[in-house]
Amino acid sequence: MTTNTTRTNTPRPLGTTGPRVFPLGLGCMGMSALYGDADRAESIATIHAALEAGVTLLDTGDFYAMGHNEMLIGEALRSAPAARREQALTSVKFGALRDPDGNWSGYDGRPEAVRNFAAYSLQRLGVDHIDVYRIARLDPDVPIEETVGAIAELVEQGYVRHIGLSEVGADTIRRAAATAPISDLQFEYSLISRGIEEEVLPVTRELGIGVTAYGVLSRGLISGHFTPDRKLAAGDFRAFSPRFQGDNLQHNLNLVDALRKIAEQKGVSVAQIAIAWVLSRGEDIVPLVGARTRERLTESLGALDVSLDASDLAAIEQAVPADAAAGDRYPAAQMAHLGSK
Repeated sequence: MTTNTTRTNTPRPLGTTGPRVFPLGLGCMGMSALYGDADRAESIATIHAALEAGVTLLDTGDFYAMGHNEMLIGEALRSAPAARREQALTSVKFGALRDPDGNWSGYDGRPEAVRNFAAYSLQRLGVDHIDVYRIARLDPDVPIEETVGAIAELVEQGYVRHIGLSEVGADTIRRAAATAPISDLQFEYSLISRGIEEEVLPVTRELGIGVTAYGVLSRGLISGHFTPDRKLAAGDFRAFSPRFQGDNLQHNLNLVDALRKIAEQKGVSVAQIAIAWVLSRGEDIVPLVGARTRERLTESLGALDVSLDASDLAAIEQAVPADAAAGDRYPAAQMAHLGSK
């Protein structure tokens, strides 16, 4: 087993203007939405365990189960020890429009909407400020300068500490950064989702913008725990995701089997080697792990003990080359809102 003698807990910067955070963040979406039922008590216990382990960044969206996720985090923070509560940093996405049936109907980045969304998030989270605030997807009808400018006003007023971006392309990043300081870009990044590497990542590095990488286990697809006969609950996003359909699923699970052989040689789990690979991409990248239970959280944190040398990285690249995945990462209607594939 090739591991570091000491867990790599060195904080990573969210860009040149953002805070320094624990090297893994906790993505809380799955505790409320899109992956089937979750246990509220276990979700709160998992957030508490993450804070106890040193995790600082808690990521959410105001549209995750229409505010449920923010209220869940708020409850977890209120019931956490004061010292742990004070270390927590909230990263919030806004702007996605939904109806009572949970359908999606676009994005709203108008300045008046930004202020409205923020007011509700502050109340649901039970905090006096949001640490990183970002629109979930670009509103095609509102220039990014207007949306970012509105967040900048919230920064001046003390309601927001830092401005982030999510799933936007290189040109939008440049325009946003010319408007106000940007701490980080949130983007899907994993062994089988590497669209950020060609154009987007070079720009964030040029401009001193960090990356919070979500989907590092591709919604469980490359966690080592997903099986082809798994029954998905009604409303589970993966029931509609192209990568989990038919022949695509079997192809992608074959990639996981190839990765599993490398993980077994190192004495670690598939999930741990997949997370460690994202950690290895640079100190400016903070993976968000979507653990919904303490057991999965413990496994994810174990990735910080995994050291990948040049031969390991070469073997991983051979097992799971760039663009090896079958299927897009979102259904076609949602792919249209992304800044990079």
